[in-house]
Amino acid sequence: MALTCSVFIATSLDGFVAREDGSIDWLEAANARLPPGEDCGYREFVAGIDALVLGRRSFEKVLTFERWPYGELPVLVLSRRPLALPEGLPPTVGATQKAPAEIVARFAADGARHLYVDGGQTVQSFLAAGLIDDLTITVVPVLLGQGRPLFGPLTADVELVHLGTRSWPFGFVQSRYRVVGPRPGRG
Repeated sequence: MALTCSVFIATSLDGFVAREDGSIDWLEAANARLPPGEDCGYREFVAGIDALVLGRRSFEKVLTFERWPYGELPVLVLSRRPLALPEGLPPTVGATQKAPAEIVARFAADGARHLYVDGGQTVQSFLAAGLIDDLTITVVPVLLGQGRPLFGPLTADVELVHLGTRSWPFGFVQSRYRVVGPRPGRG
C-alpha cells in the first residue's frame, strides 16, 4: 500500500496559518472558546497517522507548548538549515534538510502508510512536489489581514475534489479535499 500524505490545519478566514511573527494567538483564543473536549476531529485524525513532518517554524512554536503533544509518534522536522534538537524530546524526533520526495520515500521504506504534513511552508513544498493526497482545512472566523499564508506560488494548478464540509455553532468551518490530476511527485 502506498504512503498517503495528509494535511490537517487551521487557517484564518483570509487564509493565514500564523501572524507574520509566527504567533497563533488568534487560534489559541478561538480554541479556548470551544466546548470542553471539542477538537474538530483532530484526535481522530492523529490516531490514524504513522508519522509527522513538521516545518521548523511550526516545530519551534510547538516547543513553547506546556508539553510535547505528539508522544512517541515519529516526527521529522524539515528545515533548510541544520537544526539542533533540544534535549528532552522523545527519541522518535529528528530533523532533516531532505526534499519532500526523499522524506516520503524514507517513511514508506520504514513501513509508514499515513503521513501528516504540517506547517505552512512544509505544506507548500509537499504540494509543489505533488505529494499531498488530501487536505482538511478548518477555517476560523477571524480576519488577520496579513500573516503567513497556507498556500503559496505553484508551477501548475492543483485540482481538488471536495469530499465534505462540516460546520460548528461556534463558527469553525472544516472542508476536506482530495488532490486529483497529474502530480509529478507521484510518478
